[in-house]
Amino acid sequence: MTFVWRLLLLALLCVAQARAESALVLHGGAVYTVDPARPWASAVVVRDGRIVFVGDDAGAFVAAGSDARTIALNGRMVLPGFQDSHIHPMSGGMRLTRCQLGEAGTVEAVYAAVRACASAHPERPWLLGAGWSPQMFGGAGPSRAKLDELVPDRPAFLTTPDGYTGWVNSRALAIAGLAAKSGVVDGEAAQRVRAQIPRPSEAEYRDALRLSTAMANRFGVTSLVDANASAAIVDAYAAADRAGELTVRVVAAQRVDPAIGPAQVDEMVARRDAARGRRFRADAAKIFLDGEIDRRTAAMIEPYAGAPADRGDLLIEARTLNAVVRRLEAEGFLIHMHAMGDRAVRVGLDAIELGAQANGARDRRHQLAHIGVVDPRDIRRFGALGAAANFQPLFFDPSDPATPAAIAVLGPKRARLLYPMASVAAGGGRLLASSDWPAPSMSPFDAIQVAMTRQPVDGSKPAPQPQERVDLAAMLAAYTINGAWAAREDAITGSIEVGKLADLIVVDRNLFETPVGEIHKARVLLTLLDGAPVYRDPDFAWR
Repeated sequence: MTFVWRLLLLALLCVAQARAESALVLHGGAVYTVDPARPWASAVVVRDGRIVFVGDDAGAFVAAGSDARTIALNGRMVLPGFQDSHIHPMSGGMRLTRCQLGEAGTVEAVYAAVRACASAHPERPWLLGAGWSPQMFGGAGPSRAKLDELVPDRPAFLTTPDGYTGWVNSRALAIAGLAAKSGVVDGEAAQRVRAQIPRPSEAEYRDALRLSTAMANRFGVTSLVDANASAAIVDAYAAADRAGELTVRVVAAQRVDPAIGPAQVDEMVARRDAARGRRFRADAAKIFLDGEIDRRTAAMIEPYAGAPADRGDLLIEARTLNAVVRRLEAEGFLIHMHAMGDRAVRVGLDAIELGAQANGARDRRHQLAHIGVVDPRDIRRFGALGAAANFQPLFFDPSDPATPAAIAVLGPKRARLLYPMASVAAGGGRLLASSDWPAPSMSPFDAIQVAMTRQPVDGSKPAPQPQERVDLAAMLAAYTINGAWAAREDAITGSIEVGKLADLIVVDRNLFETPVGEIHKARVLLTLLDGAPVYRDPDFAWR
């Protein structure tokens, strides 16, 4: 190599190094760090994907150097990226590729939407979709004959927003071996229909993931937990991560089959070890302990109101649960349990306690999700056991269609104990927050406001459990540092501190100066992952 070429190569390397080390300065803002040692700052400096300075504007410009890019925040707020600790990006994203009925405001509009979907995708072997409202159709629900008319050439399965109830045509019923006369299926019948639907391909899962993670980035979500991941979903995540497609950090909770018990853990370990990548891990396990309160499938200590023989059922025997938790914990898994009724909460906490006794000291970061009702004797056990309580604040909304049914089956006394978020926090428990999307909204701002008010975002109904309101600081911690802790990522993200990854969001207003009833109006203007933009509002300047 000639001397001239050596000089040219050296110059190119210096330019590349300078570009790699050029800093980004966010200045003139309300930087809420979620770091107790320094809660507020006005500027952040990012270099090579990490936070290198947190402090005042003058110090930021010194730390950044003369070649830095700058963003003037003009008083806007900077937060750590949100962590959604219980979400279903694959199934939710898949819904976005299917027939969407949620915007149809009348029965005729639903019919028109179904007809349009069928016409637009004649190549699909099933017509699938979601979003129709049972209230819109009255007690009888939508008819099979009408769906036969709208979709005569293939099976159709269209669910309510919660996914529990399906509207089916004759072809779908026949394929599932059901003789039902109605066009509405629920419970086991709905599961039989769902079992006949062809499984999505890896490519379809990845297309769905791109849609759902783009939505997550728009809401400021930079890390999430997929709360029910099959083997195929784990494979799709791993493939997306290898291809550089992930714009969020993902922890997948592999679903535990209660019928198999501890014997399945070896396979889960192998899947976890094979899948780990740059932004993806599958080192969590999901265990369903019970069902839903409004359907009387949540496991309760005392019977449901008006049903002295009905306490709901556990979906896994306590002895099997204890053995599974003990084995998963020994293998280093994060354990994520669906627990809605107070009996399910108790057996879940019991399993965590027994696991600790069996396995000794270790880095436990287990959690119970949903937590509809907790017996007062178990409230302080969350803190004592170091178990996180993962709430979905939009479930607290009294205008949610499930709320009146839940109150009715619990009775007024227990209904006042629904979703005891403040009580668990007062008892020393660590709070997590999440959307359970494709539940109605992925927006953390909607959830934060409802948790603070226990009212709908429009304030149209009184708060049924006003004593369980929590404040803004608690909700921001639940959506940031606590979520990072539960994902074993608090050393690298979840707060704005020097050395951590630059997973940051810019919000259009200071939430601490916003009236509580207007928090849901806040918008994310910029989302950074590893210091690079994964979402930017078109009107927000980025240089």
